[in-house]
Order: sequence, then C-alpha cells, then structure tokens
Amino acid sequence: MGVMSGPDATGPVATTAGRSGGVPAGYGALAGVAAAAVAVGVAEAVAVLTGSRSAPLVAVGGVVVDLAPAPLKQFAVDVFYVYDKIALLVGTAVLLAGFAALVGLVAVRSLPLGYAGIAVFGAVGVAAALTRPGAGPVAALPSLLGAVLAAGVLRWFVTGPLGRALAGPMDPADDAGQESGAVLPSATAHPDAYARRRFLTGVGLAVGGATVGGYGGRWLSTRRGVSDARAAIRLPAPASPAAPLPAGVDPAVPGLSSFVTPNRDFYRIDTALVVPRVDPDGWRLQITGRVRHPLTLSYADLLARPMIERHITLACVSNEVGGDLIGTARWLGVPLGPLLAEAGPLDGADQVVGRSADGWTCGSPTAVLTDGRDAMLAVGMNGEPLPLAHGFPVRVVVPGLYGYVSACKWLVELELTSFADFDAYWVPRGWSARGPIKTQSRIDTPRAGRTLPAGEVVVAGVAWAQHVGIRQVEVRVDDGDWQPATLAATASTDTWVQWSWRWPATPGEHTLRVRATDASGAVQTGQARPVDPDGATGWHTVRVTVT
Repeated sequence: MGVMSGPDATGPVATTAGRSGGVPAGYGALAGVAAAAVAVGVAEAVAVLTGSRSAPLVAVGGVVVDLAPAPLKQFAVDVFYVYDKIALLVGTAVLLAGFAALVGLVAVRSLPLGYAGIAVFGAVGVAAALTRPGAGPVAALPSLLGAVLAAGVLRWFVTGPLGRALAGPMDPADDAGQESGAVLPSATAHPDAYARRRFLTGVGLAVGGATVGGYGGRWLSTRRGVSDARAAIRLPAPASPAAPLPAGVDPAVPGLSSFVTPNRDFYRIDTALVVPRVDPDGWRLQITGRVRHPLTLSYADLLARPMIERHITLACVSNEVGGDLIGTARWLGVPLGPLLAEAGPLDGADQVVGRSADGWTCGSPTAVLTDGRDAMLAVGMNGEPLPLAHGFPVRVVVPGLYGYVSACKWLVELELTSFADFDAYWVPRGWSARGPIKTQSRIDTPRAGRTLPAGEVVVAGVAWAQHVGIRQVEVRVDDGDWQPATLAATASTDTWVQWSWRWPATPGEHTLRVRATDASGAVQTGQARPVDPDGATGWHTVRVTVT
C-alpha cells in the first residue's frame, strides 16, 4: 500500500487504488451507518423467505439471550419488565450502529479494511442464524446478502460520485491518482454545501429505504397468513365447561385487579425475540421419549378431543414480591393427564419436557401432570383462540407450577424423560428444576407513595396459593396486630382470590403489610428472598402518607 502524506504535508496527497482518502471522517461514519442500515433492511426482507429468526438482529439477539447469565436476564426483566425484548433489539441496533460508524471511519482511509469490517458483521450474523434451533443452510442468506449489499453501499458513498464530490477537486498535479481511480483531494479541499447536501440526502434515502424495507420484511416474515388462519378458527364447545364465576367476584374497589385478566393485559415473559408464527394446518405435536406408544397429533386431532374449560392463574417465577407478572384467564384445552396415560410413560420417566417451535424447553414433573389437576394443552384463552404472543396454536397450562417449568408456548413436542437425564433451558442457568408456585399476596390499593385523607381507607389486593387455596389474608399497619381481611368469592383453588380490608387511617406516615395463609394452614413467610432460584418470598409492603 502507498503511504499518505501527513497533515503537515505541503505537496500533493499520494495514494493507491486501495485508499479512499478524501471523505471527511464524520461523513465516513455516516456512510458506515447507511451501509449497515441497508444490510439489516435487506436481511429482514430476505428473512421473509428464510424465516424471521434468520434475520441478523433477531439471530444475534437470540444468541445473547441464550448466553446471558441468569442475573443479567433478571435485571432486564426488573428494569424493562415485559419490554425486555424490545430493549435488547434496540440495544443491539445501537451497538451495530456504533460498529458501523467505526467501519465507515476506517473505510475512508482504507476501503479494504472497511470491507473487512462488513465481513465481520456478516460472519457474526451467519454464525448466529445457523445456531438457531431448526436452522438450515438457507438461514445464512439474509446476513450474506445484507453484507454484500452493504459493501456496495459503502463503496458508493466513499469512492462513488457522492464521495468524490464531497472530497473536493482533484489535484491536477497527481496524474497517478487519476489513473488509479482513487479519490485524491487537494491538500486544501473542503466539501462545499451542495456536495454535503447531496451526500446527506443520499445517506437519508439509504437509511429511510432500508428502514421501510426492513419493517416491511419483518411484518411479512412474522405474519404470513397465521393471523388469518387464527381468525378463521372456531373453537369447539368444552365437554366440561368452566363453572360460572360466583357472585362476589370483582368487588367494587377502585384499583383492585379484575378477577379475569384481559388477553391484552396478560403478562408475557419468554425468550422469543420474535413471536413464532406457527401455521395450525401444518402444526404437529409429537409425544416421544420413554413411552410405550409414541403419538403424533395434528391441530384438527386435538380439537376433536374432549375439552375442558377452567379459570386458572399463571405466575412467572421472575415476579417480585408485589409484582404483576401474574394473571388469571379462562383456558380451554385438552386434559394432559389422560393424553400422557395414552402414550404410556415407562418406569423412571419422571419428567415431561415441553419443546417450543423456537427450541425453548421446560421440564415438568410427570407426577404433577398426572395427579388429576387441570393441566391441559390449551387452545383457547378467554373465549378466543390463543393469541399469537401467548402460544398459538397450542401451549401448556399447569396450575400450581411456575411458567418456567411448565408453560411451554408454541408447543411442538412433549418428551418423556427423567430429571437425571435432561436439564431444561433454565436449569443450567441456575434455576431450580422443579418450580411449585409459592403462597403470595399483594396490595393493589393504595399504591406506594400515595397521600390519603384521614378516615376509612379500603386496602385491597389479591392472594394466591395455587392448587391449595387461600384460607385467610391479614393486613398489618406499622407494627400493630395483624387484622383479618375479607375474602371475595373465587372460582377454585387454582385461581387467586381478591381481598379487602377497611382501615381507619390516622394522620402520619404508615407502612402496610399483607400476608396470606393457605388452605393447609401454612402462613406465608415474611423472609425476603430474591426470585432466583425458585421464586421470591416476603410480605408485600406499601408506605403511604395520611393527612
């Protein structure tokens, strides 16, 4: 390679064809960002054909999710709540933009090194896409094609007409540079306003077009016909319908959680950066492993089986004391116990591993799924087919177990195995292999930090001890005695119960605490423990001011 003269040089700037030289550094950084935007946009468009999980942002994000330590994942849930996936994708895009700007800075001095930076980007995307569960060779195409076009865009901005105009007039004394085709500005050249506008307009058009194409590709790749297929489904009537909710459910207390959580408000915590779109016509469930009679069921087979309908509360193990990663819905599905009995578990098959369409796994104790509780393969939620984000077409619902060991969405396989032979997704990451839901209670109203008028204040919330039931809820003000709350009616032991207590509030700063006693007489522990490895404990505490 030739050697460029330094900034103190008084003679012409010498270079060779591999140098691009004349584009100012800041504009080079913008060129790199534009090239990266085109790469991502093209990759998203190609992913329409190869699958949304093969797009580089999603593939790389998926690798980050899989490799991130459990404390970091919990931190993401704590900080970003149900928006943790959006935060990860945005963070990945920001890091990519920073890397792309660096590539652009390098490219204005050496275009081959700029190409090398794009090659690194492409290689990372290809490697990530090929490691996704079920990925084939075509998963590499989005990142490969994106990288090729990004190289072309980078060259266009750095050594093409826009770059040459931005670099300024050529020094006529340097004939060698003219022959090589390199951009060789004079030592005193500065980009004029027209050249700057053209360059920035070109960058804006590239980024804008890539953004539109990328979003369009994402929309197509994640919605191809599945939403229409879901809308066309007519769920069968249950052979065993849910009992009508008793009178007294949903007492008229402002701020109290409704007994049934609407689908749009139901929490979602999982590892899928892009919601899997599973065509119900092509869906198959395999029941495999240590069974006498392996089974394969289509969606039509499942709908033809007798259905049960039940109100069941689900809770996430990441739910902090007082948190709202919990909800109750009316689920419709096929009882899981009889289905497993039909497959015939062999001796020692003490774990049922659910596998999702995106490769995620969870392991439930076989004994829990077959003890007569209303564990089911759910196809309906609150009177409609499962929402796409909540596992359409089929998911597992198990009362009494945290979701990380039971609630497999987008289910495609149930494998009978043993806890000694297989660790599901979260177990190697430090979480307990078995996750029974712990007795908990929560104050919904008043909210922490509120200022209240003196007099009667209604304190209310929810409590749950799944598959056991709640016997009593008590509230304590400051260091006073525990006072019994009034329990509202509830559907079953598999749901939460709403409670309320009328507090004669006096002026001052006060601390409210709540605890529950389950139907067996066990009192909720006040010992504060974090969510890992098997669920948080402690009494929910709210501090308020009374005037």
